[in-house]
Amino acid sequence: MPLGEVTQYEQPTNYLVESSNYSDEFATPVLTAGKTFVLGYTDEMHGIYPAQSSPTIIFDDFTTANKWVDFDFKAKSSAMKMIKSRDEGRFSLKYVYHWLNTLPSEQTDGDHKRHWISNFCNKTIPIPCPENPQKSLVIQAEIVRILDAFTALTAELTAELTARKTQYNHYRNQLLSFEGGDVEWKTLGEVAENLDSRRVPITSGLRQPGNIPYYGASGVVDYVKDFIFDGDFLLISEDGANLLARSTPIAFSVSGKSWVNNHAHVLKFDTYAERKFVEYYLNNIDLTPYISGAAQPKLNQKNLNSIRLPWPALAEQARIVSILDKFDTITASLTTGLPREIALRQKQYEYYRNLLLSFPKGDQA
Repeated sequence: MPLGEVTQYEQPTNYLVESSNYSDEFATPVLTAGKTFVLGYTDEMHGIYPAQSSPTIIFDDFTTANKWVDFDFKAKSSAMKMIKSRDEGRFSLKYVYHWLNTLPSEQTDGDHKRHWISNFCNKTIPIPCPENPQKSLVIQAEIVRILDAFTALTAELTAELTARKTQYNHYRNQLLSFEGGDVEWKTLGEVAENLDSRRVPITSGLRQPGNIPYYGASGVVDYVKDFIFDGDFLLISEDGANLLARSTPIAFSVSGKSWVNNHAHVLKFDTYAERKFVEYYLNNIDLTPYISGAAQPKLNQKNLNSIRLPWPALAEQARIVSILDKFDTITASLTTGLPREIALRQKQYEYYRNLLLSFPKGDQA
């Protein structure tokens, strides 16, 4: 059936927030249909949509992103639709929600048209046993039950990851806080060998394709045929906005054969513990005093070498690194940690969702 015959929509006009004075101390979430979802919390008491008693799907008219909402909220923008079932006695809204997520996003670069009326309401959604509404709802409910179970498991793992990250940040801050403590302080230039002179930048047109990682300021830029480094090193961003934004780590370890351009410093240490200790410490402190240039932030070699570091005994460095490595594996590893488990559960959900919502058509029925 056409989705427009199964559902109906409401504009969020009556539920728009008036002020962007958000605070975590306030009670009512302000939603957007995009990836951000919860923009903040408001103390406004009127115009709250009662989703706790009347759940809805919020659909971003421009990006086609959608979210299931079963808690009371206010909305940020009118550029979304609030989707409801046209008849809950025939069409389960949660069933519609799971089916909607089988559809690919139809947003294209530069596209700024509204998609619900022009496109999505005309898409056909499979309704099992339409001639028998009671049987149809039982089937829809069973599909929803199975898919909700997968969703709940993913949500549990996501909550666990959030808790572990909070715990990780707490212990990292404690373990790397040496202010006022009985510890020797050294400069980075005293504890590491700088190998910047061996770096060689290659323009993209001159790189020979291969399987050796070619590193820049924020990680792998390309893969090339040859290498100039072979071993364990710490790379530190030399320039770029991320030196200030810190959206990704500015210090990262590399092992094996590699090629590094002139946008990342290359440091060598005597031991694994020293290298990882410096990596964790640099990623946890404010480096603004060492960075020059506002429009084009830069951490030059002179300033890099002058960064002051607490330098406890090697055994203590190893103890700290061991603890932080374990947390890092749990919270960040894509091979053994929680992010991998969440990705696997999401793939499992998508597999069964697509299987359960694939109905035979015509002669196959």
